[in-house]
Amino acid sequence: MRGHVLLILALMIAATACRADPAPPPRTSAPPPATAPTGPPPAIVRPDGSSCPDHPTPACTGAPRGLQLQEVQLNTENVAFRVRSSGTVLDGVHIPGHLLVHADDVTIRNSVIDGDVINADGPRSFRFTITDSTVGTPGKCETMPAIGYDKYKATRVLVQGHGDGFRFSGDDVEIRDSYVKLCSRPGDHSDGIQAYNGGKGLLFHHNTVDQRGVKDITAPIFLVDGKSRDVTVTDNLVMGGTYSIQVRNASGKQIVRGNKLVDGSWVYGPVDSECAKTEWAGNELVTIDESYRVTSIVGPLECAGAS
Repeated sequence: MRGHVLLILALMIAATACRADPAPPPRTSAPPPATAPTGPPPAIVRPDGSSCPDHPTPACTGAPRGLQLQEVQLNTENVAFRVRSSGTVLDGVHIPGHLLVHADDVTIRNSVIDGDVINADGPRSFRFTITDSTVGTPGKCETMPAIGYDKYKATRVLVQGHGDGFRFSGDDVEIRDSYVKLCSRPGDHSDGIQAYNGGKGLLFHHNTVDQRGVKDITAPIFLVDGKSRDVTVTDNLVMGGTYSIQVRNASGKQIVRGNKLVDGSWVYGPVDSECAKTEWAGNELVTIDESYRVTSIVGPLECAGAS
């Protein structure tokens, strides 16, 4: 058992400088893809009173401020806490390491996880939700994605201290109202969200991804894996990257609608996507203030890239 656990942890902690990530688990059947939301996103208002009038910021994501957290003792090689029981609820906890979700229908809310949240156990993966929680610490930068790989729903999550924010490596991934502040280590290929052996039915809706000032980068939105199907990217606020928005190669629908990109924040260009087969509408170049509030609309953000 010890050898098996060490192998899992070695795969988690290994750097992904050349995108040599551990292979994601085989896909299982999943619900139909989420429907693309329509209309302007509403303000985020949480039960603790914190709110954001527009796009997510640290003020309305992550573990609620002032919440008394219970520290959980690590149970796997002193670097991770592993959940083994289906239906487990982690509410108001602090995990001073990684979280291994090795059981179905796990709920994480109002919590802080210093490492990453990963649901793969060898060839298997497990369904979970994470809400109003903080993943990562600002004092260090981990190469591995903060949250992955498939069959998960993330809402109002604050991601920090990670080179990759979210990983999409299988069916049924939904990410909403979350905030990602990226970092990188030498040789990283930092992304806000990356498809790697992607699956069916991604919804990436009303999130903020800040990649400004990060050196070893790809993109805030990097969804170019040919195994993806039905990808929806709507109403996000993004900034930074080589090309900031890269969506292409998926089968089925590719929807990129209502997103806002901070003008001039990229290295090479704003967009490198697949225009002929993408539903591209209502995307804009904007300026923002230090609180991520849009201060002006510079103009429309046109699709560019492959025909």
